[in-house]
Amino acid sequence: MYYKMKVEKLPELYALIASEKALYLPIEQAGAVEFRKWDESSCVRLDCLNTLKSAKGVFLPQSENLVAFKTEGKNISVIDNSETAFPFVIFGVRACDARSFDILDRVFLSDPVDTYYKTRRDNATVVTLACNEPEETCFCRNFGIDAADPAGDASAWIVDGELYVRPNTEKGETFVSRLSQLLEEASDVEKLEAAKQSVRDILGKLPFAELNLDRFKGDNMLDIFHDPAWKSLSESCLGCGTCTYVCPTCQCYDIKDFDTGSGIQRYRTWDSCMFSDFTKTAGGQPRPSQVERFRQRFMHKLVYYPMNNDDIYGCVGCGRCVAKCPVSMNIVKVIKTLGGEKK
Repeated sequence: MYYKMKVEKLPELYALIASEKALYLPIEQAGAVEFRKWDESSCVRLDCLNTLKSAKGVFLPQSENLVAFKTEGKNISVIDNSETAFPFVIFGVRACDARSFDILDRVFLSDPVDTYYKTRRDNATVVTLACNEPEETCFCRNFGIDAADPAGDASAWIVDGELYVRPNTEKGETFVSRLSQLLEEASDVEKLEAAKQSVRDILGKLPFAELNLDRFKGDNMLDIFHDPAWKSLSESCLGCGTCTYVCPTCQCYDIKDFDTGSGIQRYRTWDSCMFSDFTKTAGGQPRPSQVERFRQRFMHKLVYYPMNNDDIYGCVGCGRCVAKCPVSMNIVKVIKTLGGEKK
């Protein structure tokens, strides 16, 4: 069942949602669009195809407190100062980012369960937004993602000045029911289906629409690992970590302790396998060279993760790394070089 409303009523929609739950939207601030908590002064940018950093940060913040320790003489107090869970709606998530949540779930919700991540996932209602004008850097369709019909608790489309909404899960049904004063049942579904097909036609014509992933299988792991092309591919890489910080599926983090002067704050923060000190121990760095670190990133996305997760790749084709890498060295070039072009 589809419902619809005029896009002019979007501010009313935001206010109604926010009256019951926290609302996260693509919001422009200081020239950058990211998912932030909405208030009436927010500059909402539903027209932005890709936020600077992905929606992943709502569930796995770039930095978050875990626990604090306070010492008084020989006594140590443990203080839980992690973020308190609360119900929220994240609205405007693109199909690629929505798929990234499934990839992250397989990591953080597997034993041992990451309770910080799980609490946010349990409290979230994800409302996706279909793409109208995919960019040349997009290649999500290679991973079976339909940008014209995204997943999520509820899906939304903007067509000819109207917002269409379809609930997909129980959470989605609850979300739609609470907006009944703004939404009406949509009878012009044919127009919406035509718009979906138009987007799919565009996706099929994009430069990276037909990447050859056939070689990236577990049976070829050692063959790919020892491929001499890694050396030449990695030579231009700066090891800056930009690709990992904009990536919606990267999962690496570090846990650190900070002396506040009155105690110790333990927190976790995103990390990158591209950094020379990543997982460095007293025994040294397990991947001391740039080529090894470069290889690790893409082997994980294209080989290791699929091997352990029902052949699901650790990439969603959002194109952020393609757009943001300062030296234009990205996963598409790795796939083309190691996998070969489709004939």
